[in-house]
Amino acid sequence: MSRTLEAEQVLDPSDRLYAIEALDISCWFGDHYVLDRCSLYMSAGEVTALIGPSGCGKSTFLRTLNRMHELVSIAKLSGAVYLDGQDIYAPEVRITDARRQIGMVFQKPNPFPAMSIYDNVVAGLKLNGVHVSHREKDDLVEDCLTKAGLWKEVKDRLRNPGGGLSGGQQQRLCIARSLAIRPKVLLMDEPCSALDPTSTRRIEETITELRSEVTIVIVTHNMQQAQRVSQKCAFFLAEHGQPGHIVEHGPTDVMFDRPQDPRTSDYVHGRFG
Repeated sequence: MSRTLEAEQVLDPSDRLYAIEALDISCWFGDHYVLDRCSLYMSAGEVTALIGPSGCGKSTFLRTLNRMHELVSIAKLSGAVYLDGQDIYAPEVRITDARRQIGMVFQKPNPFPAMSIYDNVVAGLKLNGVHVSHREKDDLVEDCLTKAGLWKEVKDRLRNPGGGLSGGQQQRLCIARSLAIRPKVLLMDEPCSALDPTSTRRIEETITELRSEVTIVIVTHNMQQAQRVSQKCAFFLAEHGQPGHIVEHGPTDVMFDRPQDPRTSDYVHGRFG
């Protein structure tokens, strides 16, 4: 039976990792059918990469995992998403509580530009009504910036505007901001697509380090990145005007070296897409 995700779980000190599972997810924008019965189990403490050509529904699927699909007025959805066995779409579950547990990092860095680096990190606490002491805030800022691989670069300028950072630093600041409310799952929608190779490497290192404490689901068009950072992959495809669906999924090495479907092999080896 589903139960409400309690606000107190936001700062749950437990190290227990959560899996997230989508069952028969179908999505529409108005009359446009974009995803067809997608089911995927994303293991706790692993990085799952969603791969596939543009327009096959990867980002739409990602947004269903923390109910962001509902932000679009004409969007509709069927199916279920279970976080640690609890249906986040159950009537008694508030959207805000689900999103506390399942954070999101977007393709384009979106820090609050006029807000300081420090205040950017703790912004989620205020938005979610979580009250902590000044000392606890200081510790939280250092901890989250360290986990995001940014602390050493900004520790002497925490009161400077977040908008003054480079693109790669801004993206890591957004990761730190997401981590501050202690999510159980972190969704990442092409987080490196607008970044230079050095910044991309640092984000990938951060992802690798974070998976020991948060389950990560990432959309990427970079096949080498998927191989470097993920333990599991799911290949999405939309063909001949049909809605997107999952062709196959499994361990990353199997998906790249021994896929079951020839379309997967063609895609991961650059023969289309």
